[in-house]
Amino acid sequence: MVKLKPKKGTLLIAEPSLTGDVSFNRSVVLLAEHNEEGSVGFILNKPLEYQINDLVTEILIPFQVYNGGPVEQDNLYFIHKVPHLIDNSIEISDGIYWGGNFDKTVALINKKIISEDDIRFFLGYSGWSSLQLDQELSSKSWIVVKNKYESRIIKKSSVAIWKEKMVELGGDYLLWSNAPENPGLN
Repeated sequence: MVKLKPKKGTLLIAEPSLTGDVSFNRSVVLLAEHNEEGSVGFILNKPLEYQINDLVTEILIPFQVYNGGPVEQDNLYFIHKVPHLIDNSIEISDGIYWGGNFDKTVALINKKIISEDDIRFFLGYSGWSSLQLDQELSSKSWIVVKNKYESRIIKKSSVAIWKEKMVELGGDYLLWSNAPENPGLN
């Protein structure tokens, strides 16, 4: 298997051995930033029990909210694929953008110009200090893979994406694709 280096837009797939970590067990993380100062990403496959209109009463449409990671879980973040509609967006890669003008985003959602296929909301984010992610990669906590879905990742990612990635990786990972999340309950 070719080992990729982490960079903006790649996916981090939690190794099956990462079972003791409540935040990252069976996680798929989209890296939104990776540089010498550190890394920032969002967990794509951990839906919360909240809808966006539970948290932001100005939003009238109930989009799903996801756990973005263990850092700043009292803050709301979003990724999207409509930079032509949302000013001040930051490009991650391959047609995926991070943040932007929130007031305009709320208005566009309420007018049904932005749909749930265009945007994903997160409470918190995943963050690594300088070299921390490199250390975790060296200890085999993560597998770095290309985001083959590009901007479709917003709609594609679901609870099942970790299992799908295990199947794609094949070999010993195939066994893990059907293992229970908590092997102790088997």
